Amino acid sequence: MTRKIQTPLTREVARTLKAGESCTISGTIYTARDAAHKRLCELVEQGKELPLEIKDAIIYFVGPTPAKPGQAIGSAGPTTSYRMDAYSPTLISIGQTGMIGKGKRNDEVISAMKEHGAVYFGAIGGCGALLSKCIKKAEVIAYEDLGAEAIRKLEVEDFPVVVVIDSEGNNLYQTGKQAYLDTLA
Repeated sequence: MTRKIQTPLTREVARTLKAGESCTISGTIYTARDAAHKRLCELVEQGKELPLEIKDAIIYFVGPTPAKPGQAIGSAGPTTSYRMDAYSPTLISIGQTGMIGKGKRNDEVISAMKEHGAVYFGAIGGCGALLSKCIKKAEVIAYEDLGAEAIRKLEVEDFPVVVVIDSEGNNLYQTGKQAYLDTLA
């Protein structure tokens, strides 16, 4: 069964999501990769306002290709998440509740998720063209000079993800691997 999530993703809802759960997300999410994350954290350090509403926000780690005529966005597959590991704990501590990417996260990110009630979703790498069909609107809202890595505000409908790491630190990369190995025994 697929769970439908509507943004904003409150901490209360984030805490109910469990590793391995399939979800679809509808509403507003934001894009940002490492260069944008670095700038956001610099603003936090300086006590300045962020160019997006971080409270209860989901950030998708993606650098989409240019949109073709009639499309909201080009191919929009996830990027490897560890590039954001140095920055994610800061953003989680000030209100971010969700991240979408691919690949493992470090212990500091997982600790921040547990402490503040955030989740990490996985999207399927290599399916960027398919995922882009769930993106109904895209607009650059900050750091246009970063090109594909600019921060975008996306309106998504039934964007498919899996909860990879939940707010309790349960990690599908570990439990899924063990479940598979148990089938071989």
